[in-house]
Amino acid sequence: MYAPFFEEIRVGEQAVLGSHTFTAQEIRAFAGRFDSQPFHMDEARARESLFGALCASGWHTAAICQRLAVAHRAGLVAEMESAGRAVAELGPSPGFRALKWLRPVYAGDTVTFSNRVIGKTELRSRPAWGLVTGLVEGRNQHGETVFSYNGELYLQRQPG
Repeated sequence: MYAPFFEEIRVGEQAVLGSHTFTAQEIRAFAGRFDSQPFHMDEARARESLFGALCASGWHTAAICQRLAVAHRAGLVAEMESAGRAVAELGPSPGFRALKWLRPVYAGDTVTFSNRVIGKTELRSRPAWGLVTGLVEGRNQHGETVFSYNGELYLQRQPG
């Protein structure tokens, strides 16, 4: 997804970006640098919190999702280049909507992230680009959605 040109993207297509298992050590390390809430830092205090156990910062979950998305695209680009195919440029993202942390991500949880195309817009003001909207979700090992947002991205159109 997002290595092909705008015209090649199909609404409804979905790509699995990858999975990640969150460890207690990395949860505490991320929280120590970026989100020092007690339920991200201390297992005893986390047990007393509304979450009931050590859990990842929502921003940690988002950062892992983005890291996997970048790696997924790099893999697609490498595949396409090795097949001699042209690769579309990515433009900037005009933003995202409806960011949700729906369930805690606990130490030991494995979250699988995916991106499903939910919309495409041809841009009259920028004819060389299209706007692709995706629903990005993270689901834990129980199939529960723990994270989601609607993201938008400018994607190059096929030349000519």
